[in-house]
Amino acid sequence: MEISINAAILCPLPFPKSNTARWKPFKAPSLRFRFLRKNGDANGLFRAHSKLEVEDHDNAEMPQENFKESDFESEVKHNHIWQLFKEAQQNILYLNNQRLLAVEELNRANQEKQLLLDRIEQLEAEKRAGVGKDKQSLCCELLLRIDSMVLTGMINTAEASNLRKAVMDYKISVADISLDNVQKSDAELLSELRHFSYGSKKSGFHIIHICTEMAPVVEVGSLASYVTGLSCALLRAGHLVEVILPKYACLNLSEIQGLREIEAESYSYFDGQLHGNKIWTGVVNGIGVTFIQPLYYSSFFNREKVYGYSDDFERFSYFSRASLDYITKSGKQPDVLHIHNWETAIVGPLFWDIFVKQGLGDTRILLTCHGFDSQCLEQPDKLALCGLDPSRLHRPDRLQDNAKTHLVNILKGGVVYSNKVAIVSSMNSKNRIIHSLNHGLEPTLSIHSDKLLVTPCGFDNSTWDPSKDKFLPQNYSEDDLKGKAVCRVALQQRLGLSENSSTVLVGCIFSELSDFEVDNLKAVVWNATRNSVQFIFMGSKMPSANRALESLQKALQGENMRFMNKYDEALSHLIIAGSDIILCQSFHDPLLQMPLKALKYGAAPIAVASNENRFRPVADHDQEATKFSQFISSTFGNMSLSEALNEIKYNPSKWKQSMVTSMAMDFSWDAECCDIHVSAYTVLKSL
Repeated sequence: MEISINAAILCPLPFPKSNTARWKPFKAPSLRFRFLRKNGDANGLFRAHSKLEVEDHDNAEMPQENFKESDFESEVKHNHIWQLFKEAQQNILYLNNQRLLAVEELNRANQEKQLLLDRIEQLEAEKRAGVGKDKQSLCCELLLRIDSMVLTGMINTAEASNLRKAVMDYKISVADISLDNVQKSDAELLSELRHFSYGSKKSGFHIIHICTEMAPVVEVGSLASYVTGLSCALLRAGHLVEVILPKYACLNLSEIQGLREIEAESYSYFDGQLHGNKIWTGVVNGIGVTFIQPLYYSSFFNREKVYGYSDDFERFSYFSRASLDYITKSGKQPDVLHIHNWETAIVGPLFWDIFVKQGLGDTRILLTCHGFDSQCLEQPDKLALCGLDPSRLHRPDRLQDNAKTHLVNILKGGVVYSNKVAIVSSMNSKNRIIHSLNHGLEPTLSIHSDKLLVTPCGFDNSTWDPSKDKFLPQNYSEDDLKGKAVCRVALQQRLGLSENSSTVLVGCIFSELSDFEVDNLKAVVWNATRNSVQFIFMGSKMPSANRALESLQKALQGENMRFMNKYDEALSHLIIAGSDIILCQSFHDPLLQMPLKALKYGAAPIAVASNENRFRPVADHDQEATKFSQFISSTFGNMSLSEALNEIKYNPSKWKQSMVTSMAMDFSWDAECCDIHVSAYTVLKSL
């Protein structure tokens, strides 16, 4: 850029001393100032060059004494250079600002690019995960689509049965069973399915659970984890598993993959009429799940809680009947209908009195009881709501309650009308359950004792495994226990406990405690404080557990005591990994499964027992006791906390070997629990 300045400046001069001297006005030289600017380098720098040219247009003689040309030129130069310098500074600042804006824009573009790349990677991973799904999960999705085709009238039940065989017999290759096929419309999918031939059926069973809970979509008690844990284990063992649930308003929909409504209503009988239901399908942990939503009785499951209402019998008998209506209408022919607790026990009488002749002649019934304390006693005439004959069922050998004979007992009906009854208990044998833990059902259980079997709970060893636990600072196994010491130090540091290697760490995570159990726990802890012991207490998600924890905290104070009032999933893993001992309410803990987790992580499960051993569990030593019960009874079952502390102190090598042996045991869902159920299904198919 070139700037030219021409200035004619009149400067008054003093009169000469001589009167004869002439004066004339002085015309300032013409000045042209040129400032050249060029773009600088990539950093926005500039190089400047200036040139000052002065021309004397008048060539007038200037008396040296009247005008000092050098001073004037210097002042002009100074003024204009300063002006241009300020302009250059402004330009530099402007360009620097532009540079900063450009850098910010570039960073923003890079961030957006990275987000886009991450999203692409995520989508590719999801696609790979879908394509690489295990065959059983994709089979479940296809079977649900076949159900939709039946309900919408695209195919009849006979063709649906053939298509299911094609899927269940694995005649469709892994390449054919893909997300691309599952995501097609029903018409497109049907066209492809019809291309496949049908073969002989393999040995895997087709099991349908009719139940009221399933983790993680709806969880209240131990039933939820039992249904999911067992179903996943059965899938891994090569069996086909489906689940039917009510569509509660409180469902955790985020855990359901591909939730979709079937575009046809399924009708079920209730209170003398047919009522429509919406049918929803989805996949949970690789398991095909069907959700039944009543239309007329829409309030049945549109509530805040799952249980605890005066019309619970009406709600769950409606669901049980609707489930059977859906199974027959969709043409399903499962090997086993697996029902649970009193809520779906009515399926037994409904099946044998009404549905067995509707294409389910080869299906059998297995009832699971998680306890006999809840049985549901009702007036006999209420059985007519779901289509049953009260006069036929209100009899001593059927549904009539053993004590209150004017009522019917729904759980008793499930026991009577099921082909097998699995009682969930980790520590008790069948004989002890029949005669001591029957809650008034002893006559019924004794008559049907051949049906009864006992099964332990399992636990999720994909989440609870110290060799790959993502919550631990260092993993470890029974072959390398170095990581357990690291977890111990990390736990002490996190909770501000002294890092004394000779100190024994005792963890306690419980679901709920009665007042008596709280008092008993206080006595056990105070007795142990005479030793070098650090205690860590954590409650669970149950409000009652937090109230019990507050009561303990008031009574137990000390530098070696730590209380966590809120349940923390990550911390719970670290507590079990870092502890030497885990105090348990009971060895039968189907909700938290603390004894099973403790054994896997190399911590001894010790039951909280009174001085009179009142709460010390002792398993029956007979052939019907579970493997878990036999192992616990021979190791930690009869050991108090004080005895365990003495064992650690005086027999450390023996204690370490016990921990290594415990860690090597497999008490997951895939082990004893799954084996017992597969054996039961095998017997059912032979009946």
